[in-house]
Amino acid sequence: MISTYQKPLAEVDAARDDHLAFVADLEKRGFCVSAGRQDPPNGGILLLDVDTEAEAHALIADDPYVQRGLAAYVATGWNITRGALAGHERIRPS
Repeated sequence: MISTYQKPLAEVDAARDDHLAFVADLEKRGFCVSAGRQDPPNGGILLLDVDTEAEAHALIADDPYVQRGLAAYVATGWNITRGALAGHERIRPS
């Protein structure tokens, strides 16, 4: 998921702690493989391990940035074939 901020950075940053808690929960549940803010800070990227675009959108709907109108996300599918994440195995805690 690639986000674009919809409000000034100061407004986005005011909700950043809530957003980071949301991302931490996605990690704990095994959905978020990696995440980070773009440079320059006009959005971010969440690498999600999901089966469908619909599942990605359903998860991201709970992001405080989305709920507060601070960011909009676009799903971009990706098949890992090389590099550090090649061979990534899905982990879903019980």
